[in-house]
Amino acid sequence: MTSFSYAANPVRVVFGSLDTLGTEADRLGLGRVLLIGRPRHGDRAAAALGPRLAARFEDATTHTPVDVTERALKVAAENDVDGVVAIGGGSATGLAKAIALRTGLPQLIVPTTYAGSELTSVLGETADGRKTTRRTPAVRPETVLYDVELTLSLPVPVSAASGLNALAHAVEARYAPDANPMTDLLAAEAAKLLMNALPRIAADPSDVDARTDALRGAWLAGTCLDAVSMGPHHRLCHHLGGKFGLPHAETHAVLLPHVMAHQGLDDAAEVFELAASLPIPHSLAELGLTEADIEGEPEADLLRAALHGVRPALPPSLDALTKQVVDSFAGAPDRVRLLLTDLVETLHGYAIRTGLTQDEWEYAIGFLTRAGHITTDTRQEFILLSDTLGVSSVVDVLTNSRTPDTTPSAVLGPFYVDGPPETPQGADLAEGLPGTPLSADIRVVDTADTPVADAIVDVWQSNEDGFYDVQLPEVDGPVLRARFRTDAQGRLRFRTIVPSAYPIPADGPVGQMLDAVGRHPYRAPHVHFMIAKPGYRTLITQLFVAGGEYLDSDTVFGVKDGLIVDFSEGRLDFTFRISGSSE
Repeated sequence: MTSFSYAANPVRVVFGSLDTLGTEADRLGLGRVLLIGRPRHGDRAAAALGPRLAARFEDATTHTPVDVTERALKVAAENDVDGVVAIGGGSATGLAKAIALRTGLPQLIVPTTYAGSELTSVLGETADGRKTTRRTPAVRPETVLYDVELTLSLPVPVSAASGLNALAHAVEARYAPDANPMTDLLAAEAAKLLMNALPRIAADPSDVDARTDALRGAWLAGTCLDAVSMGPHHRLCHHLGGKFGLPHAETHAVLLPHVMAHQGLDDAAEVFELAASLPIPHSLAELGLTEADIEGEPEADLLRAALHGVRPALPPSLDALTKQVVDSFAGAPDRVRLLLTDLVETLHGYAIRTGLTQDEWEYAIGFLTRAGHITTDTRQEFILLSDTLGVSSVVDVLTNSRTPDTTPSAVLGPFYVDGPPETPQGADLAEGLPGTPLSADIRVVDTADTPVADAIVDVWQSNEDGFYDVQLPEVDGPVLRARFRTDAQGRLRFRTIVPSAYPIPADGPVGQMLDAVGRHPYRAPHVHFMIAKPGYRTLITQLFVAGGEYLDSDTVFGVKDGLIVDFSEGRLDFTFRISGSSE
């Protein structure tokens, strides 16, 4: 078991309207509020606070300079405030945290960007050109109120940079040393929301759904950042921002894909392409940095790539190609489109995850070609491939698990022949072949135990040496294969021989695959049955010999406990239970 710890974020989070700001202030017992924020949103916040407003401060600055904090503290003291309300971006939130650190005043934050820092116990402050970051519960706000309407007027460049800043919080949670299952879930959902929302906002800034997704993504990303340690991305951004006065969100946006590449994250190229598609600075040079500035800085090679905005040295994202293929199925019927879409996404994902090489791809094509060449009317290599990979059993379970009160089903196998001649009851399928004689007494009933008369029952099995009749060119006509019809009591009787374990055909590509992975080709001993009648679900199954070989390692994964039957004393007595087609 992997050990971990997780403490839920105690911040009260409200998605609603700025009009409820006064109500939220009342919940915190605030009667004399210092409002931090510029007039654009601050005036509405002031109106919502009403008589609770004691003072305003409009000069919050990026990177939270200590001298600005001291000015704000003087306003707070002069007006005897009992709480702080901040409305705006990360600068307003940072100043509220700095005040809370020094006074213990409760905070109510209304974000108008996607910064996400409103959810955290992290504060970065700047003094004398140096930014210092600390983590303490004393700066974590009590309440955060999100109003999507406040973000609709946020310019697209600011929205994009702020959204990538939030994405950085989720990304760092992925490789943090104290990450845990909860932060993994939060980070994945945050990244999905943000990466989907930002292109939509760039295309239509008034898209409320996209703005909502981005705000929710920022909330989740901020929650991640509060739960884990800060990583190299934030350390670099805070260092450069404090030393060179770089804009906070834009610095995060530029550095993020480069740090991701440095950390070996596969989706660094995807984030680089997302950033490149948005109207923001794409290099540190655009933010004013020079080669001389980064000389001697930590991670100089990383910074040099970010300085010039070059693509990280990772494979390009193939999402656009996958989407192009998937979009080509738009005119297909719904079920066909679903099957092909999932197939393409799965195959592309497999190739990407495994780093599939050209030689490996060509070998796979050759494998399938050889499977096609060896397939005939009596030898189905593709069914063998499906069987040995367990796909046939998966489809079997998915198809037949809806009828749990019936006899379990099993795979059809590659040696079924449609339309064997109908054979009278009591016939001997073995027709003198060597083997241990077996007398079979079979009943077919429905789920109410009512006999099913006149059901068609196909039976087939291998001989004592493990071969089916279709594998033996010298055999003329069906042997150990017959079609019966149940009598009025739902019964059928026949004679045969006890089946033996046998190898599936291993002289083709499937056999080569089994050899390559050290698997045996043997099937546990069994007899095949197919039972059909109009108005009933067709049952395809097998009965396995109790105590037989390979029951626990059947090469096609076909054995089920309910199908293991006593074949001792030369008798097989079994009742098949089938269901109506509407059940």
